[in-house]
Amino acid sequence: MAKTYSDMEIEAFIAEGKPLPFNRRRRMNLRQKRGHEEGVLDLAGDAGSEFRVILRRNTVNVLDFSIILALHVPQSTRFFRLRRYNGRSHEHRNIMEGNSFYGFHIHLATERYQEIGTREDAYAEKTDRYGDYDGALRCFMEDMNFDSPADAQPGLFPEG
Repeated sequence: MAKTYSDMEIEAFIAEGKPLPFNRRRRMNLRQKRGHEEGVLDLAGDAGSEFRVILRRNTVNVLDFSIILALHVPQSTRFFRLRRYNGRSHEHRNIMEGNSFYGFHIHLATERYQEIGTREDAYAEKTDRYGDYDGALRCFMEDMNFDSPADAQPGLFPEG
């Protein structure tokens, strides 16, 4: 049975400080995959939670990307997606609300979507806070409470 997290627990995980390692760019381990590039960074939060950052971007369509913060579910191999910042490459539909939209959007894990058996982050809200991958990454870094060491590495991906 899948672990269910309350909205309060989800917000606490997001609020938890997430110190970024000094060598995070080297550790991102970017890999070319079929039509996209992907990087993964595992890190521990200030309260001991284990998080994974997953960065994906399409190599052809610059509007097709996902930036994900996931929580490692204790005593399992599962990762629970807390937030997902998506590009404007597809239409999104919120099944419980019965609405849909096309645009940049942020997926939020919710208790009520878990309760009906859908993916924890199936609910999303349209956003105008970013208009490209770099902007989404900046918003993600600000919103997810990352602590960056003073190492002159403001981004997660190396330049070029």
